[in-house]
Amino acid sequence: MSPKSRLYTLVKAWKNKPFQEVRDACGQPWLGLSSEALEEHQSWSQRQAISNEPIFNSQGTKLTSSLFTPLLTATETQLLRLFMEGLDTITYWYRSGRFIQGILPLPAKYLASSKFIDALSDLILNSRLPVGLVSLGVQKLNEADSINSCNEGLLRMRRLGVLIHLLHFSGSSLQIRWIEEIEPEGIHIEIGQFRTKGLPNEMMSLDQKFYAQIYASNVTLVKDLENVMAIGAQHCYGGLMMPPISRHQMLHTSDSRIAKAIFSLHPHKNQNGDK
Repeated sequence: MSPKSRLYTLVKAWKNKPFQEVRDACGQPWLGLSSEALEEHQSWSQRQAISNEPIFNSQGTKLTSSLFTPLLTATETQLLRLFMEGLDTITYWYRSGRFIQGILPLPAKYLASSKFIDALSDLILNSRLPVGLVSLGVQKLNEADSINSCNEGLLRMRRLGVLIHLLHFSGSSLQIRWIEEIEPEGIHIEIGQFRTKGLPNEMMSLDQKFYAQIYASNVTLVKDLENVMAIGAQHCYGGLMMPPISRHQMLHTSDSRIAKAIFSLHPHKNQNGDK
């Protein structure tokens, strides 16, 4: 991505403008935005895109965080703009009195660019969000070059108080080496892949193997919940828990009623073997 692109120009201009509190139609403060950008962001707020996937604890009784889904499929030219929207969403919740951690996915290869990390740093610093509310979800971490080259950028993010998550964990030796070196705060596993053949031994009790929170994604069947407990996941998300919702709907979400009902009807064993 060229540092002379319009997105980098936008980030630089936004950083250099004096901070202003701008309120949307609901009366909640926004990030520091220029008056010229106010109309565009209010319009985006009113559209209320369904772009936030709620994440709950494994019993569905508590909302723990949210995954900003547009970044999962973003093109190179969309990354910074969507990252800004993700930060705006977290700020909307924070200014409304909800401390909801937002996970913003980014491909590993872009984290190797110092210019890209500079832009992310400017956006995060200008958001003025508390430490712990912004998490970076590293995805497409498949090759040794990507693993080695993105480490410096991740360390810079961590110095800003950003939490690190690894998305789409497959159990490969390269990913395990990266986990041991970076020690991410979260590891995400697509649980649907184990429906047919079952869980391999290396995926059992992952919470005891790594110093990280385990997240199970794509939880859509009751059978998936059994695998969630087997891998020791503390967090779940997917259609069975709750489908993606708007950022305003997230303000009124505290639990997954479907998951709570399933667990009340079919109690699962905990890690100690007790009911």
